[in-house]
Amino acid sequence: MTIQLHQFIDRCYEQVPELWNYKWPWEMTADASDIVAKIVERLSDADYRIEGNTAIHKTAVIEKGAVLKEAAFIGKGCHVAAGAYIRGGVYLGEGVKIGPGCELKSSFIFDKSRLAHFNYVGDSIVGADVNFEAGAVVANYFNEMERDIELNIDGEVLTTDVRKFGAIVGDHARIGANAVLDPGSVLRPGQIVGRLEHFSKPQR
Repeated sequence: MTIQLHQFIDRCYEQVPELWNYKWPWEMTADASDIVAKIVERLSDADYRIEGNTAIHKTAVIEKGAVLKEAAFIGKGCHVAAGAYIRGGVYLGEGVKIGPGCELKSSFIFDKSRLAHFNYVGDSIVGADVNFEAGAVVANYFNEMERDIELNIDGEVLTTDVRKFGAIVGDHARIGANAVLDPGSVLRPGQIVGRLEHFSKPQR
């Protein structure tokens, strides 16, 4: 597999031990709210501002007008801008930046990744140091098809048994302005998706 999927998932396990109960990324995103709630349970008030199932590191900046719905974990040094909307179980690793007007749902975003402005990322696993330019979208549902989402990795088809899953985005990937990633997309580390590009996974 080009993306070295299992190696990537192993690194997710190291950063978020609660993920050890899950084998596949789409299982993680489906249970994102419960996973993030368990992360919050083990945290200390000394380092985080905790309310219900939401934890915000005391070094993180949440601008006025951002909406955080449970469960949410906002890591050290994160910045969430005005107008951002976070829901359905979201994990932000250290130094993640979420720009104005961005929406995140049921996703894990790892260290130092950045969503610039007006991005949507749903039901996805995004690696470290990934940059989304303005308006880029990770779609998580085929509105025109009633079938489970499949991933195609170098010709190997993985069936998810779920109707909603966005993408696996490898470390250091770059997604250009107004690009769209299809549900079930897989980006290898360092992959570039151009501005206005429609990234469609290979079909069977």
